[in-house]
Amino acid sequence: MVTELKSIFLSASIPLPERDPRYHESADIIAIRDAVISLMDEILPRFRLIWGGHPSITPLVYHVIGHRGLGIQEYVTLYQSKYFEKIYPEDNNQFKNVIQTENTNDRESSLLLMRRAMFSSANFEAGIFIGGMDGVEKEFDLFREMHPKAKLFPIASTGAASALIYERMSIKNTRLKNDYAYSSLFRDLLSQ
Repeated sequence: MVTELKSIFLSASIPLPERDPRYHESADIIAIRDAVISLMDEILPRFRLIWGGHPSITPLVYHVIGHRGLGIQEYVTLYQSKYFEKIYPEDNNQFKNVIQTENTNDRESSLLLMRRAMFSSANFEAGIFIGGMDGVEKEFDLFREMHPKAKLFPIASTGAASALIYERMSIKNTRLKNDYAYSSLFRDLLSQ
């Protein structure tokens, strides 16, 4: 494993229509997909990516890794809670660095245990939040608490939870809301 690289945390998902409508109705699914793919293309292998796998995002991450070559695997770490073990996406099997956290037999406490382990695993340079539902909002709050010096980038143009997070922030970078040229956006944000 490469340990000298700076770590980036990704929190992302495509909102489900059967869940809270405020996430689904404002989500831009194409923007979510484009932002995740652009982020991978921009940061790997310059940074280490750490994320808690969501079934709508893990295939996108693997897609980029597949196109970039398996050597890129060294730069990504996927966290999963054993609470969801029976419904893990098949793409999880494609990753070398998968860390599973214990199942507490309760969804919320299992997720909190996983998130705390994930956020304790590195000194993060930044947290990037794309699309999402309530889990993305919870990860934003906990990440900010555990990494108060890390840069926070809710990509509001993707809608859903990320747009709600952006509106809560006191300092706003309008590019997070209006810039759909994600490759150059991430390049600029992470070079600051």
